[in-house]
Amino acid sequence: MASIYDCSVESELLTGMRLARTALGRGDLVVVPTDTVYGVAADAFNAEAVQKLIDAKGRTRQSPPPVLVPGIPTLDALAETVPDEVRALVAAFWPGGLTIILPAQSSLAWDLGETRGTVALRMPSNPIMLELLSETGPLAVSSANRTGEPAATTAQEAERMLGESVALYLDDGEGGTLASTIVDATGLLAPEGKLRIVREGVISAEDIRDLVGADKCE
Repeated sequence: MASIYDCSVESELLTGMRLARTALGRGDLVVVPTDTVYGVAADAFNAEAVQKLIDAKGRTRQSPPPVLVPGIPTLDALAETVPDEVRALVAAFWPGGLTIILPAQSSLAWDLGETRGTVALRMPSNPIMLELLSETGPLAVSSANRTGEPAATTAQEAERMLGESVALYLDDGEGGTLASTIVDATGLLAPEGKLRIVREGVISAEDIRDLVGADKCE
């Protein structure tokens, strides 16, 4: 049975983080706390690990996972082009609950599924997650649940759904009940193009429209 490490206990936090780094490095999955719901993480540059993530959730390759990053500079490393409107959104809402879809750098050696050349990026605000990302680099992270079930808000809920498909669970108490807001910014790269709100979550569509302008949003 996969172990759950209580991150409120220093000794368990240190052990859990060390084992999480090791597990991710060998291509296993780890359930992690984020500032929204709990996530299941894999090395974004390990295609077999990403496929494990997709299989654990019961998804297909048509639903590629987002990629969590440790800081804003990683945005330019992973995205081919970053429009000014996206930079404004990132300045306002990162770290936080905003996932942004952009064209991926064509030189990246990864396979996240059927992305059609895009990548969904987010910088979370949870300190434990940020520390892990600073040590591992970008991670493919999707909500810690089986497809069709509610997203896990505790490590125990995640363990009930994902069980032995995950190497270990980092428990940071009860998480949020809302997922991140997802925006597709690829349209901004076309003349007169607009940003599309794919899913409204912890950040409201109104806040996004107020920042980038209603005329820039579908």
